[in-house]
Amino acid sequence: MLLEQLGLTPHPDFTRLRAVLLREGEPDELPFYELFVDREVQSALLGKLVRTPVDTIEFYYRAGYDYVPSWPDIPALAVPTRDTADTAELQRDGGRQWAEEERGPIANWADFAAYPWPSPRDLTFHAIEEMARHLPHGMKLIGQVGGILEQATALMGYTAFCYALADQPDLVEAIFARVGELYTVIYEGLAARPEIGAVVISDDMGFKTQTLISPAALRRYVFPWHRRFAEIAHAHDKPVILHSCGMLDQVMDDLIDDVRIDAKHSFEDVILPVVEAKRRYGHRIALLGGVDMDRLCRGSESELRAYVADIIAHNAPGGGWALGSGNTIANYVPLRNYLAMLDEGLGWRERR
Repeated sequence: MLLEQLGLTPHPDFTRLRAVLLREGEPDELPFYELFVDREVQSALLGKLVRTPVDTIEFYYRAGYDYVPSWPDIPALAVPTRDTADTAELQRDGGRQWAEEERGPIANWADFAAYPWPSPRDLTFHAIEEMARHLPHGMKLIGQVGGILEQATALMGYTAFCYALADQPDLVEAIFARVGELYTVIYEGLAARPEIGAVVISDDMGFKTQTLISPAALRRYVFPWHRRFAEIAHAHDKPVILHSCGMLDQVMDDLIDDVRIDAKHSFEDVILPVVEAKRRYGHRIALLGGVDMDRLCRGSESELRAYVADIIAHNAPGGGWALGSGNTIANYVPLRNYLAMLDEGLGWRERR
């Protein structure tokens, strides 16, 4: 088992990560955070095929996390995708799928009426309930679901969606309402469960230089739903993590003051290095991860260790930050570099 190279004796305690998320001082140990780790990586590091919720829990436990990411059983929205081969060393079965950008199943009101919308009655939490039965003492689940903007753009196709913002705003609003109603039930179900320690609003809203749609459109269509989901979580005393890629400078005040997120995840050095993000926003929200994916994937182990150590030295003191990648531990991340990142975090723990 490659995880044994870390020499880690697990003793999970979600209160450490909760203290980070709520900026309640520096915890006794530096927590780790990832949106998720690809199953292929989990299997390679555990030395066995990860098939079940119990296997997934074992990975996060042995890797030193205080939580396990979890998803409800959600009826899939029918949207077109493009398939491509997976060229990573740890290949995914069935390759990779990308959203169709030009078109989607909904282009007009007739399509909207004919679309097979899933019912909230079809939603279950069986997978989360199964995980809860096997959680080690001290661990919690973090509940998450795909993004409402991501779903709306997939239903129309990103290009068509952008035109519709100008040409069919009432149809756009109706799509957000249908997806939002389903997601409201999901977040209510997640937040009410005692085994859930925090919830994630996962919605990519930007690219390298700006937001995917205008800040005004985000404020009209997206943020009211994000605010509702955050209110549901906070009513159950659950911190809210926003995972969103891209340049969000123009809307960070909205996300902090209006949506009221507790923590932000997903950082890229060419957009906003996490050290700068903590300097800029760390007195208002927690920051998570930020080890740049390009550095994580292409740097040598020695280069990566020096880079991670520098981030830790700047961001760990005082709390409000957890160590992790800038996005996810995808199956193309070299295992040696992922383990090196975790090992640097463990070294910080030992020096405390």
